[in-house]
Amino acid sequence: MKCIIDLIEDIREQIGNNEAYTVMGGLLKEDAEDSTKLAYVGEAALNKHFIDEESRTLRFEIDDSDTEITLKELIPSVLILGLDMMMYELKIDVHAAYKDMEIVGFGKNDEEKRYILFIKI
Repeated sequence: MKCIIDLIEDIREQIGNNEAYTVMGGLLKEDAEDSTKLAYVGEAALNKHFIDEESRTLRFEIDDSDTEITLKELIPSVLILGLDMMMYELKIDVHAAYKDMEIVGFGKNDEEKRYILFIKI
């Protein structure tokens, strides 16, 4: 389980809060022969983010829009949160079949200026 505070810390350590990065969702899939191994399947731009106080989550969504979340947009919106909200879980809603996906890790692509939130299926 990854929380908002984990996200803030990783962004600061990995890319120094570089606002030029786009936030992406990355898909990891279990290897059919060895469940301890994960294979990188692909990524998609995250289009929306919001705090869901009822479920105590920071939710990211992928929709059909051309909107892309950048760290310039994301960082200020999470840094102002209270300490209790910093412990909210991170989730991604990919589409109807894959809602409430837990973020299992973070990554980056410096060449393409992408910050990646990984989910596993």
